[in-house]
Amino acid sequence: MATTLAFDVYGTLINTHGVLAALEGLVGDRAHAFSQTWRDKQLEYSFRRGLMQNYEPFAVCTSQALDYTCDFYKTPLTRQQKSELLDIYRELPAFDDVKQGLTLLKEAGFRLFAFSNGEVAALERLLRAATIRELFLDLVSVDNLKSFKPSPAVYAHFLRQSQASGGCAWLISSNPFDVIGAISAGMKSAWVQRSADAVFDPWGIEPTITVSSLVDLAERMKA
Repeated sequence: MATTLAFDVYGTLINTHGVLAALEGLVGDRAHAFSQTWRDKQLEYSFRRGLMQNYEPFAVCTSQALDYTCDFYKTPLTRQQKSELLDIYRELPAFDDVKQGLTLLKEAGFRLFAFSNGEVAALERLLRAATIRELFLDLVSVDNLKSFKPSPAVYAHFLRQSQASGGCAWLISSNPFDVIGAISAGMKSAWVQRSADAVFDPWGIEPTITVSSLVDLAERMKA
């Protein structure tokens, strides 16, 4: 069987800081810090809900994280302003290397799947807006399990849905927690280190390979 590649979506394929332009008009010089706090809280809320077994869809985590961030920065955005930000979040842009890298990998014969905390409908909209949906065989969401990455059950769910075995499946992610989760569940994993300043968690569990972009990944995987 051809090697299966599971691509994390938010932060790996899709730039979660694609809201910066809109944020600059709302919060000025604090836009980057605001965006980072929003993203950090979004992930924290998914971790906490997974551990508590108190599931709400990822979109709820995103919305509640925005509410928290507004409170944290004492920025009382209106309901309409928040709604507009969330609409932008539903159609965030892909990183510049993504379409080329995915195309090279697909042409090389790899089985490509999008694998995300997001719901399927949200992923369909997001990936179509980024014009990369057609490059994937299918989309796999954690929503069916009512849990989140990095639960081991989530990676087992991906393997079942993609009809792949752990030894022939890779998780591709820029999020260290996701890479560690996949390797702990028996998959291989590539860490996409999108910034030279990004630090991998020192847990003694290392990525199978580290790459700087999806084009770099395609070159490494074909080698």
